[in-house]
Amino acid sequence: MATPDGQEEYSLDLIPASMLAPRMRRVALISIVIGIVVGAIVAIFAVPLIALAVGAVVGLPTAVSSLLATRRRIWLEGNTLHSFNGLRRRRVEVAQAAMVEFVVRSARISQVAIRVGDTRQAQTVPLALYAAGSGRELDVLALRKLADALSASELAPAAAAASVLIEQLRAEARGAGLEERPLYRAVVLIREAGRVPQTTLTDQEVASLSA
Repeated sequence: MATPDGQEEYSLDLIPASMLAPRMRRVALISIVIGIVVGAIVAIFAVPLIALAVGAVVGLPTAVSSLLATRRRIWLEGNTLHSFNGLRRRRVEVAQAAMVEFVVRSARISQVAIRVGDTRQAQTVPLALYAAGSGRELDVLALRKLADALSASELAPAAAAASVLIEQLRAEARGAGLEERPLYRAVVLIREAGRVPQTTLTDQEVASLSA
């Protein structure tokens, strides 16, 4: 999709908000119901104002957080990484990156993400989720555009990260199994090293993924 200034906009959402919305709305509804029930119980022993406050404290935070999750977005516009968490919008100039690193979480559902920061702030972009021998990876076009943006940076870790994404694209193009995909190998690497549940890959480990 083109923006008013002519730049193409590419979604970097690993799981689109539209897929999360039904589940998040259910969570919000359940949370509100729990808050009402707790408030009603408290009202038996306390004044209504206190019961209302307790119900709000119990039910509202989770409900609001769930509803905001349906509005979260990450996208790339040119070499600028944008994000919106439902309340605030942030932007990171990838070509001016001062920090690029891979963050890997190994658990029942493992995640591989890339964190990019310029001189102002940083943004984390989930790249893949893996569980029980299967997974969900960022789509090919999104990976390609992110690799291009990283390649525009003069930072060595950015170039190394771009190489990993390009190798991931090549693996996907030839239909390679998970074991041959760099992003999945990142999960295996930290598991074998015993660095769980979450860690940041070293420069040497990043380089090994595209070797």
